[in-house]
Amino acid sequence: MENNLFQQARNAVNNLLNRQGNQNQGQNQNQNATMNANQQTNSMYAEANQADQQAAQNAIQAAYNEASPEEKQELQQLENQLRQHNQIQ
Repeated sequence: MENNLFQQARNAVNNLLNRQGNQNQGQNQNQNATMNANQQTNSMYAEANQADQQAAQNAIQAAYNEASPEEKQELQQLENQLRQHNQIQ
């Protein structure tokens, strides 16, 4: 049976990665907006994204304590996804 912390960690990483993809799509659709509006939007996304990344990392760390060996392996994969996501930005 999956533990709740493990599921929260998985959801946090998936939500972060999905949200980032949606934000990039929205930014591409708004290329004709003014430079100031784009800068404000990018700043807002960066702040939210940083907080989301920290929340995802915290959820992963909390889940390690109660994780089965299989869950620990998936948590490592989630951490790798998070690291790759951070490098891309």
